[in-house]
Amino acid sequence: MAGNTFGTLFKITTWGESHGQATGVVIDGCPSNIPLKESDIQKEVDRRKPASTSKISTTRHEEDKVQILSGVFEGKTTGTPISIIAQNKNIREEDYNDIKTAYRPGHADYTYELKYGIRDYLGGGRASGRETLARVMAGAVAKKILLLKTKTEIFGHTVQVGDIKAKKFDTDYILKNMGVTEKDQLRCLDQKTSKKMLKFIEEIRFREGDSVGAIIEIIIKNPPKGLGEPVFDKLDADLAKAMMSIGAVKGVEIGAGFKTAEMKGSENNDQMKNAGGKVKFLTNNCGGILGGISTGEDIVIRLAIKPVPSISKELKTITTSGKNISIKTLGRHDCCLAPRIIPVAENMAAIVITDHFLRQTSIK
Repeated sequence: MAGNTFGTLFKITTWGESHGQATGVVIDGCPSNIPLKESDIQKEVDRRKPASTSKISTTRHEEDKVQILSGVFEGKTTGTPISIIAQNKNIREEDYNDIKTAYRPGHADYTYELKYGIRDYLGGGRASGRETLARVMAGAVAKKILLLKTKTEIFGHTVQVGDIKAKKFDTDYILKNMGVTEKDQLRCLDQKTSKKMLKFIEEIRFREGDSVGAIIEIIIKNPPKGLGEPVFDKLDADLAKAMMSIGAVKGVEIGAGFKTAEMKGSENNDQMKNAGGKVKFLTNNCGGILGGISTGEDIVIRLAIKPVPSISKELKTITTSGKNISIKTLGRHDCCLAPRIIPVAENMAAIVITDHFLRQTSIK
């Protein structure tokens, strides 16, 4: 099965399935002498876990204890492949007995079997959101490199759930108040709107047996200038690929994004001036990237997250033998993925920025 490796110099390969023995990642190309502890990775992994008291998240609570198997000696990276693993312990195969011969609507069951002639029906196997755990492990290492080498910070927040939109804040305010965002169930900085969002999600879940989509925003603060390899490895192209590789992401926009279709050139173009010998952009409609190369301004990415396909509403589908049936997808599932996808998207962004940073430093 191809397509499990991502990156050019900072290269990651993820492995594992939803109900397999473990999930993990191998990182190749990490620079040597980077201080790295399991606790550095665990901190990011814990952010991906469902809140224990949340009514909108899965009730599958994994320990997700991180173990570094190779590539680190006496607390520092050696420059050799880093292998990281977390065991899958909270497994309930019986949850899938009733649907093992049915293709769940909105899932990859049909397409995986169509392509490979076989599929792991336990939690979706490789197509499960459980796979994103490995991405977060790798991203935690990338974040450590960026913090040490560039002072770049990456953070995210929920800006919309269903048709409920949060207030807009500038990136400095968002960064300053990340403590508030992290404590919020939905990772939404607008506390008043977050309560409305939460009430809406709970009504959708408990009254209708349904799920709901969302929009999240990822901000890359203080990115290095000059990152990106035109024409096919533009920074925005690689960021878009990274984000679209996350299973629940159905749309990506950078900077003003789709709003640029409503603008005139004079409105969209980010004008510049010399401010004490430094280039200052008067706006940031380009989202920190021009011609596929970073300007040094904040890189702003928004992602459309689809509703969770596992719902208790009865839907029409077919079996593996072609019989028409109706099924409910019962089990332990999230209702809105926004708060748990934010750490995944942050860490995918970190992987891309780290890869391009290493590529840029290799030519200078």
